[in-house]
Amino acid sequence: MATLLAPPGPVPAAVTRDLDRLDAALDDQLPAKTADNLLIGTWNLRAFSDLTPKWQSGAGDSPKRDWHALSCIAAVIDRFDVTAIQESRRNTTALFALLGRLGPRFKVLASDVTEGGPGNGERLAYIYDSDRVQPSGLVGELVLPKGTSSEVDQFARTPYAAGFVRGETDFILTTVHVLWGSSPRDRIGELTAFVEWMRTWAERPDDWNHNLLVLGDFNLDRMGDPLFDAFVSTGLWPPAELNDVRRTIFDSGEEHHFYDQIAWFSDPTRPDMPSLLDGLTYTGRGGSFDFVPLALQGLTKAQLSWRISDHYPLWVEFTV
Repeated sequence: MATLLAPPGPVPAAVTRDLDRLDAALDDQLPAKTADNLLIGTWNLRAFSDLTPKWQSGAGDSPKRDWHALSCIAAVIDRFDVTAIQESRRNTTALFALLGRLGPRFKVLASDVTEGGPGNGERLAYIYDSDRVQPSGLVGELVLPKGTSSEVDQFARTPYAAGFVRGETDFILTTVHVLWGSSPRDRIGELTAFVEWMRTWAERPDDWNHNLLVLGDFNLDRMGDPLFDAFVSTGLWPPAELNDVRRTIFDSGEEHHFYDQIAWFSDPTRPDMPSLLDGLTYTGRGGSFDFVPLALQGLTKAQLSWRISDHYPLWVEFTV
């Protein structure tokens, strides 16, 4: 395992002020961890790779992500029992520094990097609170058998599944970062292959397939377009509470994307596809978290995106 890095000396006052603002907003907007709930998050952390080992990166430093930004990321992830991370890269410096900032109860499961140009040097990861959930023993990467899909030969970035247990309830998360491509058409093949794989897995008898949920960056544009229709075509359905929340810090009132999603097999429009959750009950609480006005004030959104992210974290709550 990589060494858990520590920040350089005492926490500066500017960092403490940001963390106080974040904590107050998180207290106000997110449920607290309780004895009978489960909080699941997903976050595309832009180019989550190396780290400048300073509290504040300077004009000549690369990357711009520093301990100040990492501390703000940790403040958010600390609120979830499991967080799926997309865009973690081959270089795991920032990933293990984040674990060090979170403290010893937080652990990580991560896939290997998907090789090749479309893989973009990315791996997928789950950061989890080991006081609240434990790995069930299941991990796996979704690989398409030859001839499965007429649209794609293989996933550009291999989806990553991991099983967890909360109390006496087990569940399986599968996260993915769908290839952006040069047009929306380039995404439909991967999306279709992925949701068909998940439905087949869910219905396969005598398999390890209890409580399947999907989450990550699916690069969906909007509800009702062919990409979204492909995503929900096998009965996967995101909760309505996520419909109107912004996914990226660059979205405006006129431009509202649906890139990031959390979903499970429970299509309210299809009585023939009842919920496949057992022992997990969605509470009706979910959303995104807007860190922009709270952290690293004075930066442009573009500058902030390279330090924290261009995506908002997305979350849902279940009872167990």
